[in-house]
Amino acid sequence: MEQIPLLDISLEKTFEKYEAKFKALADKKRLKIMNEIVSRGNACVCDLSEIIDMPQSKLSYHLKILLDAGLLLKTTKGTWSYYELNTKELNHLLSEELCCLFRGDTEEKNDCC
Repeated sequence: MEQIPLLDISLEKTFEKYEAKFKALADKKRLKIMNEIVSRGNACVCDLSEIIDMPQSKLSYHLKILLDAGLLLKTTKGTWSYYELNTKELNHLLSEELCCLFRGDTEEKNDCC
C-alpha cells in the first residue's frame, strides 16, 4: 500500500476545512441566520426561532453547522447559548460585498465597505 506524503495529508485536511466552511455558507437559511445574528450582535436560539420562523430543532441544526465550520462563536450564559459571528474567520472567506452584509454598523465595516 502506497503511503501518502505528510504534506498531502496536511493539504487534504486544509481542503476539508474550507469545504465545510463554504458548504455552511452555501445555504440561504444559514445566511439569513448569520445576518440576523450580526444585526443583534449576538443571539440565542430562543430569539432567532421567532424571527427566522423556524423550529428550534432545525435552527439548532443550522447553528451547529455554522459553529463547526468556525463561522460562529458560542458563549454559554446559564442554560442559554449565545451565538455571534466569527468576523475574523469571515473576513478571510468573504467577498467585499458579503463582508459588508455581515459587519453591521461597526467601525470594522469601514475596513471592507
